Amino acid sequence: MMLEPDILDKQQPYPPRRHCLALLAGAALGATPWLTGCAAVSPEEPRAAPRELVFPPAPEPARFVFERIIRSSADILPVKPGDDLKRFVTGEQNLGEPLSKPYAVSVYRGRIFVSDTVSRYVRVFDVPRGKYSRIGDDEGPGQLIKPVGLDVDAAGRLYVADIGAKAVLIYDAEGVFLRRVGSADWFQRLTSVCVDAAGERLYAVDIGGVGSDQHQVRVFDAVSGAHLQDIGRRGNGEGEFNLPRDVAIGKDGRLYVVDGGNFRVVIFDRDGNYLRSFGSIGKHYGQFARPKEIAIDRDGNVYVVDTAFGNFQIFDPDGALLLFVGGRNERDGPARYMLPSGIAVDEDGRVYVIDQWFRKLEVYRPAALAADGGFLGNIAGKR
Repeated sequence: MMLEPDILDKQQPYPPRRHCLALLAGAALGATPWLTGCAAVSPEEPRAAPRELVFPPAPEPARFVFERIIRSSADILPVKPGDDLKRFVTGEQNLGEPLSKPYAVSVYRGRIFVSDTVSRYVRVFDVPRGKYSRIGDDEGPGQLIKPVGLDVDAAGRLYVADIGAKAVLIYDAEGVFLRRVGSADWFQRLTSVCVDAAGERLYAVDIGGVGSDQHQVRVFDAVSGAHLQDIGRRGNGEGEFNLPRDVAIGKDGRLYVVDGGNFRVVIFDRDGNYLRSFGSIGKHYGQFARPKEIAIDRDGNVYVVDTAFGNFQIFDPDGALLLFVGGRNERDGPARYMLPSGIAVDEDGRVYVIDQWFRKLEVYRPAALAADGGFLGNIAGKR
């Protein structure tokens, strides 16, 4: 039986389980093999977190380093002189504005955008400038109703898939509303948006529903709003979807669509022609249980967050498994997830993961990137 997306998101969490990383011979990123180690961590076997949490763990070469958790605006705003002493003396804490129910994340030059479905706006954590702001909370044509999927183009323009408005709302780099694409005439359950780097072609995912055949990716001119084509239809055959969740653009303009109800990722060329798919339902790594969002890095590797597994898996552009990070856990902590939903990879290769249950955003840094490197820099050192 197929389930509506809201029902899927409200299912009781899977119980915590042990997880193990397996050696994947022959998988490579460039000329360097991606290897995994083994980690058996559960609430029944607590242990102190290492000072530097890396993936895969030693003795394999580290590929990613856990960098930090962001829970509120206080986590990115600069500490003012005397604040530490004041908090020490008074016991006062600067809680800032906490995440309510984060869903998706997108990043542009160190500016982190997080959609919040309960607060009904997009939070902006501008780490390089040490500023926090909101987008879509003002009354008017740019006001958001229930923002879900996000994307940013090469000019820093923000694209927000609003499931309540049944439209994609577009803002400039400073958060000023520009225009909207689509309407209730075009979408039943809009969940995700992706735009090409030039900001010309927009891909919007309509998840449809149990009683709908409108399970597809709708393509629009991002400037004029004109409808260009539709990709996919309901089904389980080649190029078909059952409850699609997200879409991303990879190398050579290829489109990668998370086909949630068919437990796979479907790949199309830039014109929407079916190429291949990878993944299947199962409990083993490289398979999917509740795949949700997808991201692509500059090398074309594919990152898929899975709500049931409580992790994200990394595949090469053709779908070979390279590595996975994280595990399902009832106790909050680094790389521990209960309801992960959103994922993004920035220009420097940092990975950002949203967990709705623990109301947090986690950041991972490529091991080859210095802590103070890239647009985000040493964000821990700025607190």
